[in-house]
Amino acid sequence: MNENEELVEIESTSDVEVKSLQSEERQTIVHCSCGADYAYRIWPSTFLIEHGTGKRAKLITAFNITFAPQWTLNDGRGFTLIFEGLSKDCTSFDLKEIIPQEGGFEVLGILRNKSDVYHVEF
Repeated sequence: MNENEELVEIESTSDVEVKSLQSEERQTIVHCSCGADYAYRIWPSTFLIEHGTGKRAKLITAFNITFAPQWTLNDGRGFTLIFEGLSKDCTSFDLKEIIPQEGGFEVLGILRNKSDVYHVEF
């Protein structure tokens, strides 16, 4: 084997490792607008629930919104939620905030797209 063949083999192995890591670290991003509500917050018990399987993608983190019990004043910019990645076979899902009171965030029947970045309004 000459030097060039070895170099190509090493790059190929590296490419496979990177693709594998990317598939393991998938995330689903949901940008949210919240109308005229004065204040809002998000509960850690907010999930993306896949249609068909009922599998739940957990909320990883949130931007421009506080976690309950704290409240965020609505500044008109909305907020962003980052969830675990959805299953490969998922074609639609619901966003549900499962909380012990009325008024949880909920968007039903979101169609999956290739980018896994979504914009919803509550």
